[in-house]
Amino acid sequence: MSTGEVEEEPGTDAAAPLDLLLADAASSPLRRFLPGMSGVRFTAGLARHPGRVVRRGAGLAGELARIGAGRSRIEADEKDRRFASEEGWTKNPLLRRTLQGYLAAGEAARGLVADADLGWGDGQRMGFIVDNLVEASSPSNNPVLNPKVLKRAIDTGGGSLVAGGRRLVRDFATPPRVPSMVEPDAFAVGEDIAVTPGAVVLRTDMFELIQYTPQTTKVRSTPLLIVPPTINKYYVIDLAEERSLVEHLVRGGQQVYCISWRNPDVRHADWGVDAYGKAILDAMDAARKIARQQQVALLGICSGGMLASMVLAHLAATGDLGRVAAFSLAVTVLDQQQAGLPSALLSHKAAAASTKASREKGYLDGRVLAEVFAWLRPNDLIWNYWVNNYLLGYPPKAFDILYWNADPVRMTAGMHRDFMDLAISNGLTRPGGARMLGTDLDLGKVDADTYVVAGIADHLCAWESCYQTTQLLGGDTKFVLSTSGHIAAMVNPPGNPKASFQTASSNPADPKQWLEAASKVKGSWWDDYLAWLDERTGAERNRPRRLGSAAFEPVCDAPGTYVHDR
Repeated sequence: MSTGEVEEEPGTDAAAPLDLLLADAASSPLRRFLPGMSGVRFTAGLARHPGRVVRRGAGLAGELARIGAGRSRIEADEKDRRFASEEGWTKNPLLRRTLQGYLAAGEAARGLVADADLGWGDGQRMGFIVDNLVEASSPSNNPVLNPKVLKRAIDTGGGSLVAGGRRLVRDFATPPRVPSMVEPDAFAVGEDIAVTPGAVVLRTDMFELIQYTPQTTKVRSTPLLIVPPTINKYYVIDLAEERSLVEHLVRGGQQVYCISWRNPDVRHADWGVDAYGKAILDAMDAARKIARQQQVALLGICSGGMLASMVLAHLAATGDLGRVAAFSLAVTVLDQQQAGLPSALLSHKAAAASTKASREKGYLDGRVLAEVFAWLRPNDLIWNYWVNNYLLGYPPKAFDILYWNADPVRMTAGMHRDFMDLAISNGLTRPGGARMLGTDLDLGKVDADTYVVAGIADHLCAWESCYQTTQLLGGDTKFVLSTSGHIAAMVNPPGNPKASFQTASSNPADPKQWLEAASKVKGSWWDDYLAWLDERTGAERNRPRRLGSAAFEPVCDAPGTYVHDR
């Protein structure tokens, strides 16, 4: 995590649609904790370096001796919320020694992974398992050791533990079997989130197209179409007032349209990348016709960005790329090689088992995926809420991003299969390595101007992997690195004094070279993006007098009906 990262609520980067590639999502939850051959290579790696193991063990033994004698200098990181706010961890001799022993053992366990000299994939897998074990064993998770829990239990006469027990039973009765990050009634879609005015101007079996009401007297002539993720609801880009990217864009004079995907069920099992690609083309045509323009700008987010990129490569292959005035991608990985922990956990065998399970069911359940996502950041997304909800007996705080995260969309078996194939083959990185709508795709032929956004603290889509997009696309690409994580990079409204981003004038092949040359800009990338769009979305014109057109009569007000499907 960068030193300049914007402070966020715990869990604000809870889910990323790209992680649907994680094969374990359709199989047993325990699979992801089994080391398999990575465990064998880990053991073999340690056997090749016995001196390192001996030194590591001796170092731990010496530190434990100093802890027992009260001479250890080990301290928890001051930013570690588990221990920072409770003096009992430092003033009580027993608790202080318990904490120091935990920190020393955790450091030694993580050090063994480094000592084994594993390859990237094996190192990621073993690091994931060790991190989960270390985080699970934290004394803060133990009601007998956590001083805050003990004090709360005494103050409430045990009522906190009773309330927490009820929450535990409720949460683990149905998927996802992880602590709730937000109450189910904390927000209401269309009332206090997803409230930017607009109307559904096209409804198909697969999506609703929302046109937002212009909020300026003049608007840019070329409309902007947003392609959201396919595993969560679209309204991550339209959260509360002053926290909505859509609101910011329409206030800036853009004509904004957004796809709201249907929550598919077993009837839609065959929908794959071709079906979703055709849907994006239909939405583009509708936006162009309503705006009476030949072009449309496109913004794709995460898995929606993958689909949008494939659509552009298809248009380039058919000679129709001129329909696109500008292209934008946010937290999207097109090059899956070393694309973070989910990529490392993926294997041919696991992919085959996962796609077989989703094919038999007809879809991949978004709630099960949410469980997988949570274990990728156990401290923030599991144990933080374990302590708050169950040990302290408090309800989780109402936070809009976490509410959105708990409102998933199922993934069709066809889409799951196609995305798995893309992940295993890394087909988007080479000409003809992937197909859509009957055409071989070559991202190098996509020469539209492109704006690419990534988050430096993104634990799901590593920014270096997002950066590789600059090497794949054929046009002029501006890469912007936000000082946030996966979702916080998207919800990045102006006005936060800690917000900033980095950008550079060129895109060398090595992302480290880019970072060294990049300059820091204070503020949100939203303003920079709006200025970039203004240069590419045509001249100003009078805003439309109505939403839709004679051929696309409004069906209902935003946020539409599909967004309410569970």
